[in-house]
Amino acid sequence: MNPENEIDKTEALEPVETAAANVAEARGGVDGRKRPKWLLPLIAVVCAVVLVVAGVVGWNMYRGAKLAEAKEACATAADGVRSQANEYNALLNGDAADAAAVKAEQVKDAKTVESLGKELKASAPEYEGCVAEDAKGLDAATVKLGEQADWYKTHEQSLSKAVRAVIESKAAKTLETAKTNLTAKLDEASRLLADSDGKVADNATRDALSNAIDAANGLKDGNDPAKIDGARKTLEDAINGVNASVQAKTDADAQAAAAAAAAAQAQAQAQSTYSGVSSYSGGAYRRTEGSTSGSNTYRGTTSGGSGPAAASAPKPNLNGAYGCTEDCYVPPNNLIQH
Repeated sequence: MNPENEIDKTEALEPVETAAANVAEARGGVDGRKRPKWLLPLIAVVCAVVLVVAGVVGWNMYRGAKLAEAKEACATAADGVRSQANEYNALLNGDAADAAAVKAEQVKDAKTVESLGKELKASAPEYEGCVAEDAKGLDAATVKLGEQADWYKTHEQSLSKAVRAVIESKAAKTLETAKTNLTAKLDEASRLLADSDGKVADNATRDALSNAIDAANGLKDGNDPAKIDGARKTLEDAINGVNASVQAKTDADAQAAAAAAAAAQAQAQAQSTYSGVSSYSGGAYRRTEGSTSGSNTYRGTTSGGSGPAAASAPKPNLNGAYGCTEDCYVPPNNLIQH
């Protein structure tokens, strides 16, 4: 064995630490010196401070996160309240206001108007918003805002239902009234059509009335109040046309009757001009008007007094006619007595 190689192996070996060496180092180091007594407490205090600071920082971070979360939740709840409130107020100031103007006599069921009135008296909650500064207050505000949103949603639905009930009841009453009026007008038109036969100046008016009756009968059972009411107006116009034609014929007949009566009266007066009583008085032969006897009376004067006398009567001339003085009235030939 080579001695040089053994020496090299010995130098290459490193010292091995023992447990005793470690204890010595902990107490004072390898060189045997001791650490200060305050070092360990100081390290403990520092660690405690670090832990406290870390805890405070962590708590603040947690509280900040909770506050931010609470603010976000409250803002979302506030948006929900505003949205529900806007829908409710739009209904309240729109369709509900129009329905509120409907009277009980305008609807088929008056209870719908009463129900709507109760809905309109509901008091909306007062909005407060997210005014709290801590998470607890914001959480409470979020809960309250949620309740308010539910109130608006519930009352919007109930108000909408009440408004719809009034509108439907009014439509039902309008339809019922339209049908009732059309039925009454149909009865009137049918009677007039039967009674006016042969009594109109223009029979085309009766044809128009008949057509209007047929059209109305086809619509009276429908569900469109506007069409039903239109049929009623058409019937009214046709009825007015027939009535006017009846009146025109009545007036024309009356005028014709008056003209015939006037002609008859004129003819009678003309014929009565030649009827009466003729008389002779004071030497004159006269005819008395207004008499219906048609007889002639001769009154003459004799030398001895008054009275009838053949000697004083007018004498016929050469032509066979009676002579006459200047104040003598000569009657028609059929009144002259020979």
